[in-house]
Amino acid sequence: MSESTTQQVMDIRAGLSHALGAAENALAAAQSDYETAIERRERVVQAAIARRQNVAEARDQRMREIDEQSRDDLAAFAEAAARAADRAAPGAAGDPWDDWQPSPLDTAPELRVGRLLLPHPEEVPALVPLLDHGHVVVRGDRAVGDEVVAGVLLRALGTAAPGSLSLIGYDPEHLGGGLARFATLAPAGVLRFAGPGELSALLDELVDHVRRINETVLAGEYTSLRELAAATHRRPEPWRVAVLLGVSELNRADQTQLQRLLRTGAAAGVHLLIQGIPVQAGPGIEFITAQPGDNARMSSAGALPVRLDGGPPQAVVAAACRRIAEAVAAGPAPVALDSLLPAEIWQESSAAGLSAPLGDSPQGVPVTVTLSDYPPHALIAGPSGTGKTNLIYAWMGALAARYSPDELAFYLLDFKEGVSFARFAPGRRDPSWLPHVQLVGVNVNTDREFGLALLRFLGEELRRRADAAKRYEVTNLAELRAEDPAGHWPRIVAVVDEFQVLLSGRDSLATEAVDLLEDLARRGRSQGIHLILASQDVSGIEALWGRPALVAQFSLRIALPRARRILAETNTAAESLPRYHALVNADSGATEANKVVRVPAAGDRDRWNALQHRLWRSRPEGQGPPRLFDGDVIPRLSESPDFGRLAPVEGTSAAPMVLLGETIDVASRSARTVLRRAPGRNLAILGTRTEEACAILATAGVSLAAQFPPDGARFSILCLDQDARPAAEALCERLPDCGLFWADNADWLLEDAASEASASWPADRPHFLMIYAADALPGGKAVADQLRTILRQGPERRIHVLGWWRGAGLLRDALGGHASRTDPIGAWVALDVHGSELAAYYPGAGAPVWYPRPWRALHFDRSVHRGTEVIIPYGQL
Repeated sequence: MSESTTQQVMDIRAGLSHALGAAENALAAAQSDYETAIERRERVVQAAIARRQNVAEARDQRMREIDEQSRDDLAAFAEAAARAADRAAPGAAGDPWDDWQPSPLDTAPELRVGRLLLPHPEEVPALVPLLDHGHVVVRGDRAVGDEVVAGVLLRALGTAAPGSLSLIGYDPEHLGGGLARFATLAPAGVLRFAGPGELSALLDELVDHVRRINETVLAGEYTSLRELAAATHRRPEPWRVAVLLGVSELNRADQTQLQRLLRTGAAAGVHLLIQGIPVQAGPGIEFITAQPGDNARMSSAGALPVRLDGGPPQAVVAAACRRIAEAVAAGPAPVALDSLLPAEIWQESSAAGLSAPLGDSPQGVPVTVTLSDYPPHALIAGPSGTGKTNLIYAWMGALAARYSPDELAFYLLDFKEGVSFARFAPGRRDPSWLPHVQLVGVNVNTDREFGLALLRFLGEELRRRADAAKRYEVTNLAELRAEDPAGHWPRIVAVVDEFQVLLSGRDSLATEAVDLLEDLARRGRSQGIHLILASQDVSGIEALWGRPALVAQFSLRIALPRARRILAETNTAAESLPRYHALVNADSGATEANKVVRVPAAGDRDRWNALQHRLWRSRPEGQGPPRLFDGDVIPRLSESPDFGRLAPVEGTSAAPMVLLGETIDVASRSARTVLRRAPGRNLAILGTRTEEACAILATAGVSLAAQFPPDGARFSILCLDQDARPAAEALCERLPDCGLFWADNADWLLEDAASEASASWPADRPHFLMIYAADALPGGKAVADQLRTILRQGPERRIHVLGWWRGAGLLRDALGGHASRTDPIGAWVALDVHGSELAAYYPGAGAPVWYPRPWRALHFDRSVHRGTEVIIPYGQL
């Protein structure tokens, strides 16, 4: 091998060795890089694993945190929902049935029907809005739905003030049985039922009610009764809830009316609680799908399940309904009398009329009542217990506070048994009186004559005013007052309670009373005389309703709850009035003129006394109290104004006057008989009532003695009745120069008196022969003749007999029998003697109309009377 070849081989070998070393170095480097990469990858993987573990742990932690927050949020939500439900349904709206009581609220709440089923132990009530909100439709299981309906109704009743919610039931399938548990409310008018064929009429009625509310109550000023109540703090109309049960199908007309109510009823306070009628979903309609257990649903809760409450226990329903019915029957509490009073008293003029508020309307606006040329007079009617007297008090108080006694005068007469008007006159406990009152008549149910006397007095006043109007050439009171500003021309208001008593019976008194009433009603308006007639029931007053011209003058009608026949025949609005409310109608009872008024409580004595004392302290100087006539009080001679004016007469020729009793008249005066020196000037008392006869004789004796000096007259008392002996002895002790005689010396007295009567000259002084039980006179014909001599001849010689005969026939016997003349008896007082027995002592044809009654007498004096007068004997001295 050549050197060159060898060199080449060596070079190749060296190159291969170098290349191999380089390859080994490269491989080592590569191995090193691989190992480094593996290590780096391992570190990256480890780091990634570590990061993944951290992320998972963080995620798990976050998920744990989110779960805890969700649970907290759910708990907070449940608690907030429960609190909101408690606020939305307080008291009776949401309380459980085992602790449930009615609790009226100022605003309508939502009503509990069950509870929402949430994944949380906090209980959230399920509520439905009804009153002032909308309607409720119950579907699904009928038995469960019945309990839902009962619960909703009871909660609505329990949260509404008694009387502010009215129920109407329509249940054709069970004929009202679905609402039987609420039947206690029916007598109080809170619940009524519509019959199976009355659904159309019921829907029409409710639609018409909604129309009326929109037109007359809301009147474009408010959008709903809820808004009106919030603005005025008074609810003018009750809620009406119509419960429609078990109606499968409706005809087209009924469906149309139902849709109208669903759209517009809630704003007008008309709400529907429906079960069994298909209803389309719409605004304000809550749907409840009734199912047992946890399967119930409510439209307002979406898909959230609801567990419905069971129905209220029957004992709870019965107790609540009874309590509500009693409260409705008692009526709402009245407002105070102060609401009718002006800020300052006596600031108004009555020249053009009398106007004053009687109370507030349902909208809270004062309702003013006017008496003027139109309407001139008023009729008030209402059964016992409906507030008739309270209304009269309220009206009088409102008028008396606005008009002074120079502007207004009251004449008050109450025919029922009671003293309703006595508070306006001074009494033993309260010396004040209402300054406007001129006359008060109470307990005159048996004294129709006093009512007639009042009408006669008003007739005379009407003539006086008419004469003045003629003198000044005017036609009405306003013009008269303008022409005669110095005159005293107040408007007169005569209030006659239970006036039908005055018009009862078919006698001359009733005939005259109706004639006077008609004249006053027709002509009184122009002269400022106004009549207010009040009655519990005017349906039976034939004397009034038989004269349409008279009734037409009473165009102002005021009807209290359940009043009958005072309004127009078709006007039945008074039948549904609550207590302390009245219907004022100034158009003779026409329906369109109705105004509902809530009358304040004016009957409270403390409140009334505060007003009366305020007015009394402001009365005109020198004004005296009114005349008080109390039919139950026996008058006293010492309190008679006429007796107080008696004084000893001067000279021997003056004729003495006998006082007998109090007349039944507007003016307080005594019935009297003058004993002149003339034939017949004797007095006979007829009847068997010993006490009254003795009282009249005592009154006569004492009144006669008051007119003479101690020795100016002679009194002889002859007592022939053992029962009258104490009275005769007591009288003789009070009379000067009095001789007391009994049966055993009667003949001596009469013989002496007869001789005196037969003398040719008169006695030097009057001799009054007072005989108790003159029909028992002993002594036979001689003594009887002596008495007749005294009766016929004595008066001209100043000898007068004041005798008591226990019967009209017995007096006739004393005068000589049936054919004898009765002229010797010029005056008589009849007690328990019927009018037919008095014909012989009464001039003209016929006999006086007289039906005896306790402590009343009929007086007649032929020298002054055209007819008889009823008197009240003064009590025993």
